[in-house]
Amino acid sequence: MSVRSAARAGGSEGNRRLTGATAAVLLVLLAAEGVTLLAIRPLVSAHVFIGMLLLPPVALKLASTGHRFVRYYTGHGAYRADGPPHPLLRLLGPVVVLATAALFASGVGLVVLGPGGGAVLGLHKASFVVWFAAMGAHVLAHVVRVPRLASADWRRHEALPGAALRRWLLAGSLVAGLILAVATVHLAGPWHHFVGFDG
Repeated sequence: MSVRSAARAGGSEGNRRLTGATAAVLLVLLAAEGVTLLAIRPLVSAHVFIGMLLLPPVALKLASTGHRFVRYYTGHGAYRADGPPHPLLRLLGPVVVLATAALFASGVGLVVLGPGGGAVLGLHKASFVVWFAAMGAHVLAHVVRVPRLASADWRRHEALPGAALRRWLLAGSLVAGLILAVATVHLAGPWHHFVGFDG
């Protein structure tokens, strides 16, 4: 990305706003997904629907944080000026990314394979435990800043280039997720009758 195009997209601050807005949406959707775990058998269709809806926003969040990672470690001035993340967060980052990838990949695998994927179900449960612990620490480290970042592009006095693009990216990820969820929710059917399914 050239300096000019980066400026049009809002640069480092624009990236931070996109990450924050996406995080806010994910917190709401993940909370809803968590509710389905309280009664997973009757709510398995909702669990699958929300899980598939989450995929594009999760990909957007990983892309925005990955972009910041690459720009910082390749020496881009604005990103270097922001300073490095806290050392503990730098250690936690790869765990969050890998656990997220394992959780959602195994979840998609279960949707596709159905109740026959016993090993995949075990991986899904194990990755959830790791993901929940890592994500809990991640959220606690960033949650105070998320409301300001998520709302910044909607406040006129904080106008920054690329606001419309960031809003469209987030909206597009939600629309893509909704289409994916509607197209795949029927695949949850076999799980309603799986005797060994206890969440």
